[in-house]
Amino acid sequence: MSAEERYPTAESTEDFARNLAQVSARMDAAAARAGRSGDRVRLLPVSKTVPAERIRLAAAAGCTRLGENKVQEADRKHSELADLPLEWAIIGHLQRNKAREVAGFAAEFHALDSLRLAEALQRRLVAAERTLDVYVQVNTSGEASKYGLAPEELADFLRELPAFDRLRVRGLMTLAVLSADAERVRGCFRLLRELRDRTRQEEPDLLGPGELSMGMSGDFETAIEEGADVVRVGQAIFGARATSDAHYWPAEG
Repeated sequence: MSAEERYPTAESTEDFARNLAQVSARMDAAAARAGRSGDRVRLLPVSKTVPAERIRLAAAAGCTRLGENKVQEADRKHSELADLPLEWAIIGHLQRNKAREVAGFAAEFHALDSLRLAEALQRRLVAAERTLDVYVQVNTSGEASKYGLAPEELADFLRELPAFDRLRVRGLMTLAVLSADAERVRGCFRLLRELRDRTRQEEPDLLGPGELSMGMSGDFETAIEEGADVVRVGQAIFGARATSDAHYWPAEG
């Protein structure tokens, strides 16, 4: 089955409401399989590459906090949709020269992976008189193509973050390996949970609530079974992305 067949494009508020209900039902079922409450898992709809007019339809169906990979795209949509009560999460890799934009409008950032970036965000947040919820990205797949800290670097990195008081650490984030091997995918999520649990046991003050941001359209149910608190879902809500958008991989959603 092609991506277009699996994820038909949502073109109306009714389409979005239906897709959201289907994703929510799948989230609840996955949580139940793990003995968890579905109410404990937050859905972050990912609107990257989706034009503003379709985001308006999604907002009418209940999408009020949206994830975007690219800061420039998110900043543009933030301006175009300023009349709506929307909040924005940056979920992709961030270069330090984009810290000012993120500090100016984002509610959360899911890809913190260097102290130099933390310093840049801190400086810009002080100037903007704002704070920012952040998730520390960990490369649990070991792939060179993915950003994030190596698992063995996490503890030392977290110990440095209290110096940046404008960054409110919410937990950890990861991207699973892109593979048809379900156990390899599950292993990435399991490793993030184990890292979170170990940190909670040894230095609980470093992780804030200790949330896990993991899982996208193709694997969010597995992520929930392994403990995800936030799932970043795009295509299952908005529809398949065009083939020309492949440069966005590693993808969110």
